[in-house]
Amino acid sequence: MKDNLTKPLAEILRPKNVHDIVGQIELLGEGQSLKVAIEGKSLPSMILWGPPGVGKTSIAHVISNCIDAEFLSISAVLSGVKEIREAIEKAQFMKEHQQRNTILFVDEVHRFNKSQQDAFLPHIESGLITFIGATTENPSFEVNSALLSRCQVYVLKALNEKELESILDKALKLYPERSINEGARNLVVTYADGDARKLINLVEMLLSSHAADNSSAIDELDVKKIVADKTRRFDKGGDQFYDQISALHKSVRGSDPDAALYWLFKMLDGGADPLYLSRRIIRIAIEDIGLADPRAQTIALEAYQIYERLGFPEAELALSNAVIYLSMAPKSNSAYHAYNMVKKYIANQGHFNVPIHLKNAPTKLMDNLGYGKNYRYAHNEDHAYAAGEKYFPDELEPVEFYKPTDRGLEKKISEKKLFLRQLDQQYKNNKSE
Repeated sequence: MKDNLTKPLAEILRPKNVHDIVGQIELLGEGQSLKVAIEGKSLPSMILWGPPGVGKTSIAHVISNCIDAEFLSISAVLSGVKEIREAIEKAQFMKEHQQRNTILFVDEVHRFNKSQQDAFLPHIESGLITFIGATTENPSFEVNSALLSRCQVYVLKALNEKELESILDKALKLYPERSINEGARNLVVTYADGDARKLINLVEMLLSSHAADNSSAIDELDVKKIVADKTRRFDKGGDQFYDQISALHKSVRGSDPDAALYWLFKMLDGGADPLYLSRRIIRIAIEDIGLADPRAQTIALEAYQIYERLGFPEAELALSNAVIYLSMAPKSNSAYHAYNMVKKYIANQGHFNVPIHLKNAPTKLMDNLGYGKNYRYAHNEDHAYAAGEKYFPDELEPVEFYKPTDRGLEKKISEKKLFLRQLDQQYKNNKSE
């Protein structure tokens, strides 16, 4: 035990077989795809995609143990073409002289550029290596399509509290002379935030700083002293960032102010730029509420301006108010749909001139050419509406891009549109008589 405890705690706790791996039950549970592949020793090359500290490296080691293969590891952060070439040469040596297969594990594979990623392709195809890439970023965007097409992608999830607690218990069993109270346990799990590596490192620091001859249990104060960075995991430029933005947007769209507030303040707590969040809140107001409640757009814009002027933390309440208001406002994407529809329509159409009756005639020549002739000034008509007038190009039939809903202000807009169409029909009927 003494010899064992000279190793880093993370190395001591590293899983030796599939059953030792905590979490990822969707992949490694009984009958699940990755477990079946490991047990059958018929492994494809693969990409392990997931947040930090969820077991990507551990799974690669377990795979190597299970199929009795040479395990080579390189990091895309520290390596280049030279290291790739050396790994391939070693794999060739193992194949030719020891008849051993090689697993080549590439950590942070998304950090390699396209040509570096391409260097693996012929060796994957020839069967020289079983390639295992680990990444925290979406492979669809960060791994080139040629390499991606040759790999099975497995998605790993952050560990839940129960799974983190089981790892904590395993660590504490190695130190029976130490104890930790319930409050400290909860803090450790909270600070780990789904990351097993973060939890293990924190436990190791706690155990080493809390003297072995100290009879008192590790408590909340001990944990708080160790934790220098209390912010939650938040990847400001990666998938977690966009996933949480998506969750905020969809919570507002789904009229759930409580969930919307949760995601807003989770991102603020994690260090997201408040002004970026403010701009996204304005976008939500425009896209998902639109003209059903124009006040929503104003409130969102005011929250942005308040944050610009007051800053943290006073203006966070303005963002909170905006998110609550938007969540409870009537929803409509009719204006957003009209915007997309008309852009697509125009892109697929040829060029058409403005009808002559809609052209201005600021000069005598233009007046003589008939510009503006027969134009009907709407304010001079009943209801300030020139019934039956056409404003599209002569070659096109009118298209209804904007179709208001029956929610919020759009209900009145819809009624107004219906009334105007009735006036148009009445005008046509009168003209045909």
